[in-house]
Amino acid sequence: MTTTTIVEPVARGVRRLSPSSQIAIGIAAGVLVGLFLGERAAFLQVVADAYIKLLQMTVLPYVTVSIIGGLGALNGAQARALGTRVAVVLLLLWAVALAAVLLFPLMFPTSQNASFFSTSLLAEREPFDFLNLYIPTNPFNSLANNVVPAVVVFSIVVGVALVAVPEKARLLEVLDVGANAVSKATNFVVALTPIGVFAIGAVVAGTLSVEELERIEVYLISYVGMSLLLSLWVLPGLVAALTPIPYRAIVGRARDALVMAFMTTSLFAVLPLLTEHAKTLIRQYAKTNGDGRGAAEVIVPASFNFPHSGKLLSLSFVLFAGWFEGRHVAVAEYPKLAATGLLVMFGNANAAIPFLLDLFRIPADTFKLFVTSAIVNARFGTLVAAVHTLAIAVLGTCAVSGALTIDARRLLRFAVVTTLLTAGVVGGSRALLVAATKRPYTKDTMITSMGLMRGRAPDRVFRNGEDIPPLPPVTSSVFDRVKQRGVIRVGYFEDSMPYAFFNTRGELVGLDVEMALQLARDLVVSAEFVSVDRGVLYSGLSSAVCDIIMAGTAVTVDRAAHVGFSTPYIDETVAFIVPDHLAAVFSDWSSVRAMRRLRVGLPPLPYFIRKLQNELPSAELVTVDRIDDLFLPHDPPFDAIMLTAERGATYTLLHPDYSVAVPKPRPFKVPLAYVIAGRDQKMTSMVDTWIELKRKDGTIDELFSYWILGQGSQAPKARWSVLRDVLHWSK
Repeated sequence: MTTTTIVEPVARGVRRLSPSSQIAIGIAAGVLVGLFLGERAAFLQVVADAYIKLLQMTVLPYVTVSIIGGLGALNGAQARALGTRVAVVLLLLWAVALAAVLLFPLMFPTSQNASFFSTSLLAEREPFDFLNLYIPTNPFNSLANNVVPAVVVFSIVVGVALVAVPEKARLLEVLDVGANAVSKATNFVVALTPIGVFAIGAVVAGTLSVEELERIEVYLISYVGMSLLLSLWVLPGLVAALTPIPYRAIVGRARDALVMAFMTTSLFAVLPLLTEHAKTLIRQYAKTNGDGRGAAEVIVPASFNFPHSGKLLSLSFVLFAGWFEGRHVAVAEYPKLAATGLLVMFGNANAAIPFLLDLFRIPADTFKLFVTSAIVNARFGTLVAAVHTLAIAVLGTCAVSGALTIDARRLLRFAVVTTLLTAGVVGGSRALLVAATKRPYTKDTMITSMGLMRGRAPDRVFRNGEDIPPLPPVTSSVFDRVKQRGVIRVGYFEDSMPYAFFNTRGELVGLDVEMALQLARDLVVSAEFVSVDRGVLYSGLSSAVCDIIMAGTAVTVDRAAHVGFSTPYIDETVAFIVPDHLAAVFSDWSSVRAMRRLRVGLPPLPYFIRKLQNELPSAELVTVDRIDDLFLPHDPPFDAIMLTAERGATYTLLHPDYSVAVPKPRPFKVPLAYVIAGRDQKMTSMVDTWIELKRKDGTIDELFSYWILGQGSQAPKARWSVLRDVLHWSK
């Protein structure tokens, strides 16, 4: 098979820019446009999204055609060698790369991170179905639904089967034509890369906050550090430890190919050069028998169809994305990440990473950060890939020819040096990142500084201990008294965040405060708020105290025996509030039950105490009157706090060392309702109707989004831009 190089004529005096130069110009131009326009650059998001989709469009056809054709083109002897000794070498290199990936979280700095409630906390993950993920009962369905692992397995099985087919040449020709067609389609997309990276660069530079930029810096530094460790020591050092070839000879001989790979970000372009370097090193330093002659010429192109260490290093982005979003991938899930990640990386990383993000329930929006980071990381990833290819060529050839050497002293020396260098890279990167990203935690002020979404209506607030004017006695109904007075008196509990609480400006705010003010507007009366003791929920609410309590009150059987409730307006979900590192444990009832000497703090609610006793009969339950006091130090300390996920998430903003864990399966709900004074039927009927109206007109959903989900909780800060902040051409 001969290769013909076509040189395009270039007009005299005109120098055509290389693809890497065009990409660099596109990135630089995009960043400049983003800095100039600021948030106005967001209109280019559609171009960036289109480019990303085009990148992924040809991935699965390429995977299918290249794997089947690459394996099918081998003869029996080549296939056996590739499937035995070279496969062992490949597995060793994969193990090294995956171990490096799993070290990434050690480099990420500890960050205090908390967020408002998210409905994703309630979603029950489907059990990991290994068979359906990896074994395609219908390959066409797997192709249609982007099930990358199943497509890879199908392609490998067909490719291996094709090795023994006598008349496979015609099919291989067809596959070769198909591969060329897909390659041309891919080249078309690659030709659009300057436009794509221009749009991505503009959107990122124009809309990315300073905090997000700092967090991308975390991934860039950790990735560069680990890739340099792999490419400059671990992989060539492993070759030197297992073969007679010295470390300096390996690095020195391949230096030009490695530089080319780094600069061009194209492993394919340097494959011939890597093959020649591998043959030269083996010829000079290793004594091979006849079976190993020319093995590198088979191993290098065949291994190109398998994931290399540079690709596997991209799996670290899943761990970074989990850290970035505060949804850390648990250590117990590392085997699933390694096994699934290895298989999906047979395809293109642009398809594999979104699949893995979805598998581990990490927001898909983080994929744009992967594309952005690839601007830098692609070069270092290609450098690792080039060293990986050289390593498998040399180690594979020596394995086939019997030239591998097992020297305990050399292996021990390699292990010690690798351990020390790894500790230095991991520790040094972490220290650097801690210093670079150190900033004060500010999310605790997000909730405490929130103001009313809809503004204040005429109202008056009485705090605990203040003199409160007495209410006139009820003559007909509480509702009639409200209309006659022109004022509705609303009771609140002082520890009912985020439903009723005082912000840093001393204002009474919260979801139910807004609801009370809206009720007053709808009744065309003013509102006054009075502090009420929670004991009235078990002794009865007298009409002499207030007209209604609106403060996130949970409905229970015990309370319903003493007070009258309106129809529920919101459902909350019972959850555990636990230290961050225990969130995964407390997200499953079986793992919680397996814990010994479990001590749980919770509010004094008899209904939920009995419920928790049924679920955890051996747990020690300790009641605390005020929710704020649950987070104070206790002796002995609480292993968990039981609250609801919706209000518990709010308290994690104040105490960022805690996370919300909703135990599954069967998370149970608790309804919230308003307490009607004196069980007044006319007032109850009116409030029930009003709640239904507020549910229909979207008021409850709007306030839930603001106070519980935190949407719009902070006034958006305009991104700095030359257009607005330097030229002052816009506001």
